[in-house]
Amino acid sequence: MAKKKTKATKGTKPKLKAPSLKLSNQQKLVFGSFLIITGLLLFIAFVSYFFTGYNDQSTLSEFGNKSVESENWLNKTGALVSEFFIYKGFGIASFIFAGLIFLSGIFVLTNGNKSKLRKHWFWGTLVVIWISVFFGFFTETWSSLGGTIGFEINTYLQIYLGKIGTILLLVFGLIFYLAIRFRMTFDSFKRAFTSVKKDINQNFNDTATNDDITVPLDNDLSAEAEDIKSAFDLTVEENEPEETIASPEKQPEPKVTAKKETEEPEMQIEVETVEEELSETDNLANKLVEDFGQFDPTLELSNYQFPSLELLKKYDSEGITINQEELEENKNRIVDTLNNYKIGISNIKATIGPTVTLYEIIPEAGVRISKIKNLEDDIALSLSALGIRIIAPIPGKGTIGIEVPNKNSTIVSMRSVIASQKFQKSEMQLPIALGKTISNETFVVDLAKMPHLLMAGATGQGKSVGLNAVLTSLLYKKHPAEVKFVLVDPKKVELTLFNKIERHYLAKLPDSEDAIITDNTKVINTLNSLCIEMDNRYELLKNALCRNIAEYNVKFKARKLNPNDGHQFLPYIVLVVDEFADLIMTAGKEVETPIARLAQLARAIGIHLIVATQRPSVNVITGIIKANFPARIAFRVTSKIDSRTILDGSGADQLIGRGDMLYTQGNEMIRIQCAFVDTPEVEKITDFIGSQKAYPDAYLLPEYVGEESGTSLDVDISERDVLFRDAAEIIVTAQQGSASLLQRKLKLGYNRAGRLIDQLEAAGIVGGFEGSKARQVLVSDLAALNLLLENETS
Repeated sequence: MAKKKTKATKGTKPKLKAPSLKLSNQQKLVFGSFLIITGLLLFIAFVSYFFTGYNDQSTLSEFGNKSVESENWLNKTGALVSEFFIYKGFGIASFIFAGLIFLSGIFVLTNGNKSKLRKHWFWGTLVVIWISVFFGFFTETWSSLGGTIGFEINTYLQIYLGKIGTILLLVFGLIFYLAIRFRMTFDSFKRAFTSVKKDINQNFNDTATNDDITVPLDNDLSAEAEDIKSAFDLTVEENEPEETIASPEKQPEPKVTAKKETEEPEMQIEVETVEEELSETDNLANKLVEDFGQFDPTLELSNYQFPSLELLKKYDSEGITINQEELEENKNRIVDTLNNYKIGISNIKATIGPTVTLYEIIPEAGVRISKIKNLEDDIALSLSALGIRIIAPIPGKGTIGIEVPNKNSTIVSMRSVIASQKFQKSEMQLPIALGKTISNETFVVDLAKMPHLLMAGATGQGKSVGLNAVLTSLLYKKHPAEVKFVLVDPKKVELTLFNKIERHYLAKLPDSEDAIITDNTKVINTLNSLCIEMDNRYELLKNALCRNIAEYNVKFKARKLNPNDGHQFLPYIVLVVDEFADLIMTAGKEVETPIARLAQLARAIGIHLIVATQRPSVNVITGIIKANFPARIAFRVTSKIDSRTILDGSGADQLIGRGDMLYTQGNEMIRIQCAFVDTPEVEKITDFIGSQKAYPDAYLLPEYVGEESGTSLDVDISERDVLFRDAAEIIVTAQQGSASLLQRKLKLGYNRAGRLIDQLEAAGIVGGFEGSKARQVLVSDLAALNLLLENETS
């Protein structure tokens, strides 16, 4: 038993990560420039050596004497370096080293492919050695061409192979280089030889023809002469240079077939591509893009600056600290507990996270997984730890996981996850940095792909911090023109800090004073207004022949959609509800229905929901809500029933609180330590954004009028809008009573279009309000409309 423990102890030693050699952009600029300049200096020194090297021989021994100067163009250093590389080194082949160093600098500056650079260095070094040995034959005539290394290698080879053997070895080296580096074959050499031979014969024939022909050519050629002329216009096959080219009539059929077969591999097919004809709309859009560039939605706030990392707090206790004694103690207790129940372990491994350590065990053959799963409470008792969670088995691995909380947990700051490369370089539509996993990796997800998020957890377990982390992530990544927030805060204190960025990022109803909604009645109006916004956006997508908001915005930026037809750039809208249970208690179905409708339909047009609740019971999180919220986050809850309600499985009741959470998107559950962002940090961020130039007002949602509010506006004919008759004709012609139709056709704002609809209802042209549906048109045609209006005036 003692031997077994010793083995297990050795297996749990943490592996040290190798230091990262990745250079930053500034380091790449410095290092790349250094290599380029070094390559140029070496090249200059080498060239100068062939003019001044002989005279500089006497100065090399007095390198430290300041009174002695060298004639090399780079003075003493140039003389010393060129003497080392050319005379004592590889001779003239050393120029290749200067070129390779220069090329390395170019690769570093341009982020070139490292494997290509390594290949250049490998083959370049082989060429240097070959050239040095080759010129080593001529040491008596040109002593500097081969260098000392070339001379010594030549001497060594000639002692054992002789001059002929050395020459043949060099020839073999050249063939090896050409075959492997340039993929040359025997046929390539053969074609090169025959091509040279053909050129010699052709030059000879041209000379003979020029000497013999003195009579000018007659354009009126006989049929026989035309055959000869066309024959000489043909391209002679390289592989058969001496073959006589006969006319097609006299050439035997088998020979023609053979000639075609030999010609096929050499034939070049010229492919002509015809550009697809553009429609008139595309031509106009391309012309507009050429003249004005693509539409830029951020142009109105072009000087907007994203918040800096300095606004977020950096904690001293950040980072993973490895407590070897704690690891050994927990490992031994797990092994002993399982041995007490006759469960053997063949291997155990520990992965340390900021809050929890995952012990992965591989049981011996024949052990049932359910037997280990049932020992959850016994292991928790032996470890004296809160929140032991057993994952049996771990998805995608052949191991069983035991999650044990660390005695001293570390804080995962918002700054550390925002500063991570995973977040900074993400190309997601709506990236959210939630925190760090057990393996201490930053966890970043795309809200646009979720497409909606349901959060639950007991009071004080980190829901509000989680919402702040979500909002902070989007503020650090998205421009005010790209995303808008609809914030619902029944508690009235959690989201009030975001009031400062109202004119940058928030959306609200036209007549609302505060952008952050705290009144339940206004919540109902806002949700129904979002349903109208959703319907309006789907109408725009239908007219633009697009399937989702991303395609629509790309088309709009390319100026293929006309703003005069009601088209506009559509920002993403994120609805955040901080306490959903309170809304359900006070409003019930009036809230659940629009929430469910938005969750079912709104993802394609860029409206995404984040709903949080502290009471994950079935009467709050109903089946309709759960079915449309595949992404779930569970903080610590009090019972297994609550855990199953939110996650469809246990686990949330075994979390340790303080931001410890489980995330699932319909498959496996991932344990994450939520990033901590404190109230002062949020205040600094909102102050920084709020102090910058903003839009004139918050993003206005469509106006919503409840069913209980009747229409008694503008009954007097003299107070009607000047566009009343035009609006009536449009509504009757289209047989569709909607304000969005009037907006597009008459180029109006939503408020004026809404008043026109009210006036049309008072005149009996359209019916009453029917929620998000278009109003019923009560007049059948324009003749009936004219008759109705004439009766009013009379």
